[in-house]
Parts: sequence; structure tokens; C-alpha cells
Amino acid sequence: MFKRRRFPVEIILLCVRWHCKYGISYRDLTEMMQERGVQVNPSTIMRWVHRYAPELEKRVRAYQRYGSQSWRVDETYVKVGGRWKYLFRAVDKFGRLIDFMLMERRNIRAAYRFLSKAAATMRDWPPTSITTDKLPSYPEAIDRLKRDGKLAGDTKHRTSKYLNNIIEADHGALKRVIRPTRGFQTMKTATATIKGFEIMRMIRRGHCLTCKQGVHHEIRFVNRLFQVAA
Repeated sequence: MFKRRRFPVEIILLCVRWHCKYGISYRDLTEMMQERGVQVNPSTIMRWVHRYAPELEKRVRAYQRYGSQSWRVDETYVKVGGRWKYLFRAVDKFGRLIDFMLMERRNIRAAYRFLSKAAATMRDWPPTSITTDKLPSYPEAIDRLKRDGKLAGDTKHRTSKYLNNIIEADHGALKRVIRPTRGFQTMKTATATIKGFEIMRMIRRGHCLTCKQGVHHEIRFVNRLFQVAA
């Protein structure tokens, strides 16, 4: 995975982890690395994030800590290519991440695709209830998922703004990390980068098995995922 890379694996993972954890711009991160004696271009760090953030997400999923089977589902806006797109997100009632998906629209088809993906991610821990806002797409998408056997027939669907406060607050925390990027250029690169943001927030909040909260534990956990010596 790191073959033909001019920089050591430790430097690559450090840049990916810092950008995805703190939302540092590529230019600022370049200056921070220069202070450490590492000369690297912002475009190089950007390519690292696009390449390794999805791989980090893929490897962390095996350590995802399951929580409640009560889901909170909502969507927020993310600017891609100068236009607003929809980021569908789901957390459990304790705020633990379930899944996310960046979509062009928020119609029935988009809601179905997202909930289908989330159900597949949590196939060993299916929801007993799903709380959404009053977007008309959700009831029809959930009914279709039940008919297709992707959700249990007795899965409850609730619409409650009060119960969804937890995910709305979580949107704000995520956007504080996204904001320094000043938008994304394409759906592909936006999806790759957001995967890194979401997963680093999961690690930082202690929502991964075998990884305790704390900077040193995070570093060891990520290095272990990529088989890098501590």
C-alpha cells in the first residue's frame, strides 16, 4: 500500500490523521510539517488523504463498538464543486456513529440507499427503532426496506425533533472540522475526506474496541491498523 512513496509511512499517517482529526487546511499542515523539518507540498498531503482516509475507515470498521439499536437519522449540507449536496448520517441514541453517505439529492431513492447501506453495516446489530425528521422520503424508504427484508417488519419509525437533537448537534461538530476545507471539488474526493473526518472522530471519542481515549492510544491504534511499529 505504501510502495513507491517517497515519504516514510509514519509521516503519511501523521498528516492524514492530523488533517482528519483537526480539520487543518493542507497549506497550514504543510507549514507545520516544515517546522518539523519535513518538506511536503499541500497537493501531496491532499493525495494522501484521498488515498488513505478511505482505507483507514475500512480498517476501523472491524473495531466499531456497537451501542444502542435505537437510531437517529438526519441529513446535513456539504458544499461540493460550489453546490450544496446532502450528507446523510446516522448515530445511535448515545451518539455513536452508525453510517454516513454523501448524496446528490434527498429523495426516496437517496434515503433508501443510505438506510440500506446502514442496515448492511449493522447487519449483526439491526435497529429496533429509527428516528428521523419529517422528511417525506423516510417513511416510504423504510417501508420499502421492510418489504425487501433489509429491515425487520417490527422496526419502529418515529419523527421527533427533540429525539434528533443529538445528531443535529453532531452535525455541528463535524462541520467545524469540514469548514477549513472551504468545500470539496468532486463527490469522490469529498466522500474520501469525510470518511477520514468521521472515523477520526469515532476514534477520538473512544467508540472503537481495543482503543482507549487519549492521544497516545490513538497513535498506537492507527499505527497498529497499518502494521507500523510504535
